[in-house]
Amino acid sequence: MREHRLRAMTLMIAAVAAFSGMDALLKFLAAYYPPLEVAVLRGAASMPFMLLPTLLSGRWRDLSPRRWRMHLLRGALAVVVLAGFIYAVRALSLASAYALFLSAPLMVAALSVPLLKERADARTWAAIVIGLAGVLTMLRPDVSGLSSLGTLAALVSAFAYALSIICVRVLTRTDTTVSVIVWSVGLMTVFSALLAAPRWVTLEPAHYRWLLALGVLAAIGSYLLTEAFRTAPAAIVAPFEYTALLWGIAFDWVIWHVLPSARVCIGGTIVMASGLYLLWRERMASARALHN
Repeated sequence: MREHRLRAMTLMIAAVAAFSGMDALLKFLAAYYPPLEVAVLRGAASMPFMLLPTLLSGRWRDLSPRRWRMHLLRGALAVVVLAGFIYAVRALSLASAYALFLSAPLMVAALSVPLLKERADARTWAAIVIGLAGVLTMLRPDVSGLSSLGTLAALVSAFAYALSIICVRVLTRTDTTVSVIVWSVGLMTVFSALLAAPRWVTLEPAHYRWLLALGVLAAIGSYLLTEAFRTAPAAIVAPFEYTALLWGIAFDWVIWHVLPSARVCIGGTIVMASGLYLLWRERMASARALHN
């Protein structure tokens, strides 16, 4: 059991590293192309690798959607998530964008109460408020901080992602995991392409290799993530998603030679601590439910 948990932790850290590498490529491509076009490229590059396992196994029925309206909503939300995040990493450092985006789990916890009718006690709400205080620490409660389009884009992306997770909780009651993932990415790609078409910028030949790398990293990250959650319970694996901030700092330093400010480090730490506390509370609640 201990070996399984260690393996799952390692897989999750590697998965986050792959996704962080993919995000670094998104930041690179965002310097040449509009955010919506980069979103299209990200979806188109990863789709073949996502469909390949289903193609090889012949399990096409798993792709059949049952809740069309919810799939369409999640596809639209995915456009906001990806386009907002791409704009954020173009305007901010990778670490700063991550620190703001990692507030999404706090938003999920808050939105689950009115939308999913889940219960939240005083300690849960306290963790959410403290985490959001961490976000304000990163933004600085003044006009210059709140007016930054990059920080606004990151927060809009995080909020749309939180709504998307709520949709996933509803969709997985009737639809398969592969259906949820493939339709989300597929619809996001189509919607983004329609919006990006009027301002489409022709791809430079030198960037095709980076598109291939984008797809490969997305496939590797998805595979490692799936294996991590298959090997150990989510309560063990999920906290390591916060290592994204460390990978973001590493990529910023190695590639762009920048480091996050003290304000971002302090605020990001508060957000992560609040998120980890909520995960710990969920784990304890699940453990009590099993014993009752």
